Amino acid sequence: MPNDSSSGPPMAANPLTRAVLEIDEYASGLGWDQPARLFALVDNHQLRSQEPGLARQLGLDGADDTAAPLTPVEQDEIPAGTPLDEFLGTLAWPDAVAGCALTVERLMLPPSAEASVPVGLDDAALTKWVAEHPDRQEVRMTVAVLRDGTRESALRLREKDSPTEVLTGAGLVPGLAEALAATFEA
Repeated sequence: MPNDSSSGPPMAANPLTRAVLEIDEYASGLGWDQPARLFALVDNHQLRSQEPGLARQLGLDGADDTAAPLTPVEQDEIPAGTPLDEFLGTLAWPDAVAGCALTVERLMLPPSAEASVPVGLDDAALTKWVAEHPDRQEVRMTVAVLRDGTRESALRLREKDSPTEVLTGAGLVPGLAEALAATFEA
Protein backbone atom coordinates (compact mmCIF):
# COMPACT_ATOMS: atom_id res chain seq x y z
CA MET A 1 0.00 0.00 0.00
CA PRO A 2 1.56 3.35 -0.94
CA ASN A 3 2.16 5.81 1.84
CA ASP A 4 -0.27 8.70 1.79
CA SER A 5 1.69 11.62 3.27
CA SER A 6 -1.50 13.12 4.66
CA SER A 7 -1.96 10.08 6.91
CA GLY A 8 1.54 9.85 8.33
CA PRO A 9 5.23 10.33 7.79
CA PRO A 10 6.89 9.45 4.50
CA MET A 11 8.16 5.88 4.29
CA ALA A 12 11.89 5.44 4.79
CA ALA A 13 14.08 2.52 3.77
CA ASN A 14 16.24 2.45 6.91
CA PRO A 15 14.60 0.91 10.03
CA LEU A 16 16.09 3.54 12.32
CA THR A 17 14.87 6.35 10.06
CA ARG A 18 11.39 4.79 10.10
CA ALA A 19 11.47 4.70 13.91
CA VAL A 20 12.61 8.34 14.12
CA LEU A 21 9.86 9.44 11.73
CA GLU A 22 7.30 7.43 13.69
CA ILE A 23 8.35 9.19 16.90
CA ASP A 24 8.34 12.58 15.13
CA GLU A 25 4.80 11.95 13.89
CA TYR A 26 3.69 10.86 17.38
CA ALA A 27 5.21 14.02 18.92
CA SER A 28 3.58 16.11 16.20
CA GLY A 29 0.20 14.71 17.16
CA LEU A 30 0.73 15.98 20.72
CA GLY A 31 1.30 19.53 19.50
CA TRP A 32 4.06 21.98 20.34
CA ASP A 33 5.32 23.24 23.70
CA GLN A 34 5.75 19.68 24.99
CA PRO A 35 8.37 18.35 27.41
CA ALA A 36 11.21 16.17 26.18
CA ARG A 37 10.20 12.54 25.66
CA LEU A 38 12.43 9.48 25.91
CA PHE A 39 11.87 6.19 24.06
CA ALA A 40 13.42 2.75 24.22
CA LEU A 41 13.78 1.16 20.78
CA VAL A 42 12.91 -2.51 20.86
CA ASP A 43 13.86 -5.06 18.20
CA ASN A 44 10.52 -6.75 17.45
CA HIS A 45 11.96 -10.14 16.49
CA GLN A 46 14.22 -10.30 19.55
CA LEU A 47 11.39 -9.21 21.86
CA ARG A 48 9.01 -11.87 20.50
CA SER A 49 11.59 -14.61 20.98
CA GLN A 50 12.84 -13.50 24.44
CA GLU A 51 9.72 -11.91 25.98
CA PRO A 52 6.62 -13.26 24.16
CA GLY A 53 4.26 -12.04 26.90
CA LEU A 54 5.56 -8.49 26.67
CA ALA A 55 5.46 -8.66 22.85
CA ARG A 56 1.75 -9.62 23.06
CA GLN A 57 1.13 -6.79 25.52
CA LEU A 58 2.70 -4.32 23.08
CA GLY A 59 0.74 -5.77 20.16
CA LEU A 60 3.88 -7.10 18.46
CA ASP A 61 3.07 -10.80 18.47
CA GLY A 62 1.96 -10.69 14.83
CA ALA A 63 4.10 -7.72 13.72
CA ASP A 64 5.66 -7.63 10.28
CA ASP A 65 9.36 -7.04 10.98
CA THR A 66 10.06 -6.07 7.38
CA ALA A 67 7.73 -3.08 7.63
CA ALA A 68 8.95 -1.82 11.02
CA PRO A 69 11.59 -3.95 12.79
CA LEU A 70 11.97 -1.45 15.66
CA THR A 71 9.22 -0.36 18.01
CA PRO A 72 9.56 2.85 20.06
CA VAL A 73 8.32 2.45 23.63
CA GLU A 74 7.84 5.74 25.49
CA GLN A 75 9.49 5.83 28.89
CA ASP A 76 8.48 7.63 32.07
CA GLU A 77 8.46 11.40 31.95
CA ILE A 78 11.78 13.15 32.34
CA PRO A 79 11.71 14.82 35.79
CA ALA A 80 10.76 18.49 35.50
CA GLY A 81 13.58 20.87 36.27
CA THR A 82 16.30 18.26 35.70
CA PRO A 83 18.81 19.37 33.06
CA LEU A 84 18.68 16.98 30.11
CA ASP A 85 22.41 16.21 30.15
CA GLU A 86 22.26 15.32 33.85
CA PHE A 87 19.21 13.10 33.32
CA LEU A 88 20.82 11.27 30.39
CA GLY A 89 23.91 10.69 32.54
CA THR A 90 21.78 8.62 34.95
CA LEU A 91 20.38 6.25 32.30
CA ALA A 92 21.34 2.64 31.75
CA TRP A 93 19.41 0.34 29.43
CA PRO A 94 18.74 -3.39 29.82
CA ASP A 95 20.19 -5.68 27.15
CA ALA A 96 16.74 -6.13 25.56
CA VAL A 97 16.77 -2.48 24.43
CA ALA A 98 18.27 -2.15 20.94
CA GLY A 99 18.46 1.64 20.99
CA CYS A 100 16.92 4.78 22.37
CA ALA A 101 15.48 8.02 21.09
CA LEU A 102 14.67 11.43 22.46
CA THR A 103 12.42 14.15 21.15
CA VAL A 104 12.96 17.67 22.42
CA GLU A 105 11.96 21.18 21.36
CA ARG A 106 14.47 24.01 21.18
CA LEU A 107 14.93 27.50 19.80
CA MET A 108 17.62 27.92 17.18
CA LEU A 109 19.05 30.76 15.17
CA PRO A 110 20.24 30.76 11.59
CA PRO A 111 24.02 30.74 11.09
CA SER A 112 23.84 34.40 10.03
CA ALA A 113 22.85 35.35 13.59
CA GLU A 114 25.94 33.80 15.21
CA ALA A 115 28.07 36.88 14.52
CA SER A 116 25.67 39.08 16.50
CA VAL A 117 25.67 37.02 19.73
CA PRO A 118 26.78 39.32 22.56
CA VAL A 119 30.01 38.27 24.25
CA GLY A 120 30.05 37.30 27.90
CA LEU A 121 26.45 36.15 28.37
CA ASP A 122 25.79 33.45 30.94
CA ASP A 123 23.43 30.58 30.00
CA ALA A 124 20.30 32.33 31.29
CA ALA A 125 21.09 35.58 29.48
CA LEU A 126 21.97 33.74 26.25
CA THR A 127 18.70 31.78 26.42
CA LYS A 128 16.76 35.04 26.88
CA TRP A 129 18.65 36.69 24.01
CA VAL A 130 17.88 33.79 21.64
CA ALA A 131 14.21 33.71 22.72
CA GLU A 132 13.87 37.41 21.88
CA HIS A 133 15.82 37.29 18.58
CA PRO A 134 13.56 38.11 15.58
CA ASP A 135 15.08 35.31 13.45
CA ARG A 136 14.63 32.53 16.03
CA GLN A 137 13.05 29.29 14.90
CA GLU A 138 11.28 26.72 17.04
CA VAL A 139 12.41 23.21 16.16
CA ARG A 140 11.51 19.73 17.33
CA MET A 141 14.48 17.38 17.23
CA THR A 142 14.09 13.63 17.37
CA VAL A 143 17.40 11.81 17.76
CA ALA A 144 17.90 8.05 17.95
CA VAL A 145 20.91 5.79 18.42
CA LEU A 146 21.34 2.03 18.35
CA ARG A 147 23.75 0.04 20.51
CA ASP A 148 26.02 -0.46 17.49
CA GLY A 149 26.45 3.32 17.14
CA THR A 150 24.03 3.84 14.24
CA ARG A 151 22.37 7.26 14.49
CA GLU A 152 19.48 9.09 12.92
CA SER A 153 17.75 12.42 13.49
CA ALA A 154 14.65 14.25 12.34
CA LEU A 155 14.12 18.01 12.55
CA ARG A 156 10.76 19.72 12.19
CA LEU A 157 10.37 23.49 12.21
CA ARG A 158 7.24 24.83 13.86
CA GLU A 159 6.66 27.20 10.93
CA LYS A 160 6.77 24.24 8.50
CA ASP A 161 4.86 21.75 10.63
CA SER A 162 4.16 19.04 8.06
CA PRO A 163 5.31 15.40 7.68
CA THR A 164 6.63 16.29 4.22
CA GLU A 165 8.84 19.07 5.67
CA VAL A 166 10.83 16.91 8.12
CA LEU A 167 14.58 16.90 7.56
CA THR A 168 16.37 13.62 8.36
CA GLY A 169 20.04 12.74 8.63
CA ALA A 170 22.48 10.92 10.87
CA GLY A 171 24.58 13.97 11.75
CA LEU A 172 22.01 16.71 12.30
CA VAL A 173 22.27 16.83 16.13
CA PRO A 174 25.66 15.29 16.96
CA GLY A 175 25.86 16.43 20.59
CA LEU A 176 22.53 14.91 21.52
CA ALA A 177 23.36 11.73 19.59
CA GLU A 178 26.62 11.45 21.58
CA ALA A 179 24.75 11.89 24.85
CA LEU A 180 22.24 9.18 23.90
CA ALA A 181 25.01 6.81 22.76
CA ALA A 182 26.71 7.26 26.13
CA THR A 183 23.63 5.73 27.82
CA PHE A 184 24.72 2.36 26.36
CA GLU A 185 28.28 2.51 27.66
CA ALA A 186 28.85 0.36 30.73
